[in-house]
Amino acid sequence: MIVLALDIGSSSVKAAILRGGGGGGDRVAGRIARESFDTQYDGVRAEVVPDAILRAVARAIAQLGKAAKSVDVIALSNMAPSWVAMDKRGRAITPIVTHQDRRSVDVARAIEKEVGKQRHLQLAGTRPFPGGISSTTWAWFNRHAPGVMRRADLVGHVNTFLHRTLTAARVTDPSNASFMGLYNVLKLDGWNERLMAIVGASEHQLPQLISADGVGGLVTRPAGRRFGLTHGTPVLVGMIDAGGAMLLAGARGGQLVNSAGSTDVLAVCTENKPTPHERLLTRALGVDHKWLQVSTLAAGGSAINWLREQLFRDLKHAAFRALLQKLAKTPLKSTVSFDPYLAGDRMSIEQRSAAFSGLTLATTRDHMLSAAIEAIAAASAARVELLRSTGVRLRRDVVVTGGAIDGLRKVLYRDWPGDAWRFRVEEEASLRGLALLVG
Repeated sequence: MIVLALDIGSSSVKAAILRGGGGGGDRVAGRIARESFDTQYDGVRAEVVPDAILRAVARAIAQLGKAAKSVDVIALSNMAPSWVAMDKRGRAITPIVTHQDRRSVDVARAIEKEVGKQRHLQLAGTRPFPGGISSTTWAWFNRHAPGVMRRADLVGHVNTFLHRTLTAARVTDPSNASFMGLYNVLKLDGWNERLMAIVGASEHQLPQLISADGVGGLVTRPAGRRFGLTHGTPVLVGMIDAGGAMLLAGARGGQLVNSAGSTDVLAVCTENKPTPHERLLTRALGVDHKWLQVSTLAAGGSAINWLREQLFRDLKHAAFRALLQKLAKTPLKSTVSFDPYLAGDRMSIEQRSAAFSGLTLATTRDHMLSAAIEAIAAASAARVELLRSTGVRLRRDVVVTGGAIDGLRKVLYRDWPGDAWRFRVEEEASLRGLALLVG
């Protein structure tokens, strides 16, 4: 089985041809094509122009050449939340609002006040975190752009938008549905009418729910011409990007996957009905009867990159990395401390910000970097205990992936409790895991 895998991340589209299915089906045939797109920031807003993603998809597929026309199936993974509304012709009528967007804090407060914190946890698997689920974004647009939303015929994440463009289908999977905040996550049995009513979402606007490994539709003739694909090629519904990495890891109960990039995501798989926690995102895996419970550091690798840009621009990459490893091993003693919320906090409604404290005239940039390392290491270790508190028995083998894992490995895992952890690096795990959606 030949699979065209498409992974739409927060800054780029990746495309690859994968050979096989099941065991060993994650092998990449040839190179991985990457095409970037821009996110537009304006205060608390973070948006992507929908056509920019479509152009990046087309360019990435074009890099693969004629092989893209000969695949047996196409599989998708995507960032989430990545909310967008479409008209009756499937054209986007709003920007794609990403997980970095924080405009809907007031709406989130109102939703939680009306539903109740514990009730919302039991229904949606999480609190209504702006950037954690997209129901708050939907409600914000209903409040502030009612004219636009009256034209909304279909609303979903970027995977629904791609399916509408590629196949004319109106579909999503349980993992994306979980991140929409309108899905019965613990029961895995469909959209929740109470949450829909509070947000102002109609049943007609919501996509059809199909398992991530199900066929959402077939490539249409116009889409085939536009994207360099073969008319009639089946497109699997697909899933959230972290789900692909979990499939590659085996998706067993207690399995941990850490995706370390600009945002650092630690997820554990459970085969039993999970216990929601107000500091975790609980969501469907997307296939089988399984869930993921997720803890996120909104600024992981991006915090270190920011410090390098602001304080260590004179150091070459190798020298900065050597300093990072040195300070991770031997922290500097000082009065400096750091709150690591440069990108806010995806686990709270009230958005936090980063800050250094304890600075004196004796403080150096090395003291500040050392304090940041200590804060990130402590936050990473705290997530392990948080996931364990839900009752899931954690396996000691951890699959790690992501562009920042090489440089941050000695930071992220330094303070994890115990010493029996076994870490296995899997490059491009989210993309390669898509092959395992093919039976």
